Amino acid sequence: MRSPGLYSSPTAKGTPVVATPDTASTTGADRASGGVQSVERAFQLLEALADSGGVATLSELSTTSGLPMPTIHRLVRTLVQQGYVRQDTARRYTLGPRLIRLGETAGRLLGSWARPYLAELMEATGETANLAVLEGGEVVYVGQVQSRRSMRMFTEVGRRVQPHCTGVGKALLAQLPEDEARAVLGPNPLAAHTEYTVTDPQELMRQLAEARERGYVVDDQEQEIGVRCIALAVPGAPTPTALSVSGPEARIRALEEQAGAASLVPVMQQIATRLGQVLAP
Repeated sequence: MRSPGLYSSPTAKGTPVVATPDTASTTGADRASGGVQSVERAFQLLEALADSGGVATLSELSTTSGLPMPTIHRLVRTLVQQGYVRQDTARRYTLGPRLIRLGETAGRLLGSWARPYLAELMEATGETANLAVLEGGEVVYVGQVQSRRSMRMFTEVGRRVQPHCTGVGKALLAQLPEDEARAVLGPNPLAAHTEYTVTDPQELMRQLAEARERGYVVDDQEQEIGVRCIALAVPGAPTPTALSVSGPEARIRALEEQAGAASLVPVMQQIATRLGQVLAP
């Protein structure tokens, strides 16, 4: 008679393998979901660690992930061995350096996947189209299709800029709760890049709230004199992502004044929605 909660099954060589209730339920879950639960939980832990700012204790990971402590111990030990997680001297766990290569490669691929949509936006507006994500408190440009016009906006892919003075940066911050947006900005004064840069945190928070309501944000010569940018969120993307068009101030204002099906923001929103569907996990 089998013991309650235990069962054994022969291997190919006839050696019995004893499974615990946890193993049995995991196997059942794997069959039901078509995935491997331990892998799912490992990524769940990595995302919980990222959501906590990249540093957390085991008890904090247990609280945020909802996983039992024995499971967390086992998974974290494996992640540490593989270099995806590190333990510091205070017995906290941090994201490991081996993730950097994965992130850089994924970022390059993100720009490749987005390129047809950026090209469509450039053709529709005649202006440079950009794609950016938020990483480590900075805006990182991951994709761009330049305008064909001789006078155009150019930003090198991979360039990092501060979020408070760029259209894509404000569109990224607007996707976060206000307390998280403030944490990204940090305690130091906001740097002025031009006379139009918003350096008052309260005014910036007001602009972010307005952006959430109307669905887009404006950078009016705040990063560079003579350059205007319209940016909005890419809905459904796995990480905060923003799409923008940028160019000489007068030309961007003229685009904003267009009405009907060719009006700027609706065209951008339609392209951003389709791009988000492609990027959605």
